[in-house]
Amino acid sequence: MSFPTVGVIGAGQLARMMVPPAIELGITLSLFASDAGDSGAQVASHTVGDYRDVQSVLEWAKSCDVVTFEHEQVPREVITALESAGVLVYPASATFEYSQDKLSMREKMSELGLPNPQWQRFTGGQSEIAFPLIAKTSTGGYDGRGVFVLSSQAELDELYARVGAPLLLEEKLPFDYELAVMVARSAHGQAATWAPTLTVQRDGICTVTVTPIPDVSPELASEVSAIALAIAQGVSLVGVMAVELFVVHGKLVINELAMRPHNSGHWSIEGAKTSQFEQHLRAVLNLPLGDTSLTADYTVMGNVIGIETDKDGDLYRPYLHLMARSPSLKIHQYMKELRPGRKVGHVSASGSDLVHLRTEVEHAVAYLSGAIDE
Repeated sequence: MSFPTVGVIGAGQLARMMVPPAIELGITLSLFASDAGDSGAQVASHTVGDYRDVQSVLEWAKSCDVVTFEHEQVPREVITALESAGVLVYPASATFEYSQDKLSMREKMSELGLPNPQWQRFTGGQSEIAFPLIAKTSTGGYDGRGVFVLSSQAELDELYARVGAPLLLEEKLPFDYELAVMVARSAHGQAATWAPTLTVQRDGICTVTVTPIPDVSPELASEVSAIALAIAQGVSLVGVMAVELFVVHGKLVINELAMRPHNSGHWSIEGAKTSQFEQHLRAVLNLPLGDTSLTADYTVMGNVIGIETDKDGDLYRPYLHLMARSPSLKIHQYMKELRPGRKVGHVSASGSDLVHLRTEVEHAVAYLSGAIDE
């Protein structure tokens, strides 16, 4: 049997982190990059082009056995053109829609009988949801982009006039905390989840994850997994997917879906027997899925996010301090320029002392980003 080539549309850090498991499995990755300097393109075979251009993508895909994605921005017509040309695409266009279009996702969750917040498709007129509320653009948003907290009908009318497209309105939930769970499903229907993950957000961007969720009840953890598996089956997922949820007075409410490897699953590189990146490759190649059990009591992951600073942005020099202070710390560089608000890497630590792990990860993130210098 010849070893396959997996094509990935997108060449950011998620594609970069697929490279190590691909190398271990003997799988060739072919990335469709926007620029030769993209994080993944620096370390993998790639073609540079416009992912919105059907002919360019079709030409590149001729050398691939299966095509998958590392972001949601690929136009639906490009995906359906690949499928019409006989290219194996996972997730399929009909599945990927629920990651690309938040309104379609809400409709599907209602159809599956899964826990939605109160929501409304808004095309003008009066809101059916009490203010303050959350308004989202139905497509194109991520890391807090395209999400608005609105306090009045006047603010809603102004936003709708500016966006000029249907909005998703949702009730503003008084949630206890946010969590995420990764789930994988293969083409022949095998599925697996990882332990649910506590996610800590700042300005719409995840800053820290803790896996498993501290002090979570077995019943709630089981319900999280059951919801993720029901969604994976209901949307015919092939690949890995992140399901983001709120816990509101002890009850679960679905927030958003991402049908690709996801920031909330980075902990699995060190913290699970099979990482989300290896599992995604297994799933899209219809290989048996790997063991998702934990390798330690806890794994804490922290995103390195650029801040406003007068430091020179040297991300290598901090290694001397961090590796001496925390020999077990794992550092992942995305080889991106350090800019305010931009994820440029992550760090993780695994063990049994959760307070110590969080302290070490938070210190490392602050030191790498330039927020502290000792």
